[in-house]
Amino acid sequence: MAVKIYIVYYSMYGHVEKLAEEIKKGASSVEGVEVKLFQVPETMNEEVLGKMGAPSKSEVPTITANELAEADGILFGFPTRFGMMAAQFKAFLDSTGGLWRTQALSGKPAGIFYSTGSQGGGQETTPLTAITQLVHHGMLFVPVGYTFGAGMFEMEQVKGGSPYGAGTFAGDGSRQPTELELGLAHHQGQYFAGIATKLKGSSVDA
Repeated sequence: MAVKIYIVYYSMYGHVEKLAEEIKKGASSVEGVEVKLFQVPETMNEEVLGKMGAPSKSEVPTITANELAEADGILFGFPTRFGMMAAQFKAFLDSTGGLWRTQALSGKPAGIFYSTGSQGGGQETTPLTAITQLVHHGMLFVPVGYTFGAGMFEMEQVKGGSPYGAGTFAGDGSRQPTELELGLAHHQGQYFAGIATKLKGSSVDA
């Protein structure tokens, strides 16, 4: 039976979506893993988004809260707003009360990836403050740690990401994820899928 990994994200300008796509490639490289991409619902209307210069959403399907329970492991991605996850993603998590009540997500591994506007804009506070959501659901946070090796210690170029997970800098919106940032995203997907596979295997053996 395949290990189901869901990558659930919100992306206003496409930066988080690019990380999500690369994470999917990494997770899909692990044998026996089935990976699906999902967006969370948008809470702003088209007029407001247009004034903010946000492009149209991609064709990636929108997820409902109850669908989270189908996954064996979930990676959550979002841009930051003042050092915390964007309101659109928080609104989605706020809709998971039914899952919390039954602890339907308890014991499932979870990872985090993100985008910030600047180097001091929340590359660590964004995932750190998001962990509270996982804790209340009883999920098992899987950080990438320093398993990416030398790439975690790169000092010659601007680099998003941290031991918490893959990340990028959006800047004024024109900057796109670099090869190094995408490399970390790919690694996170592969690493996370490996952990999820081991956890599911151990539960089956038990």
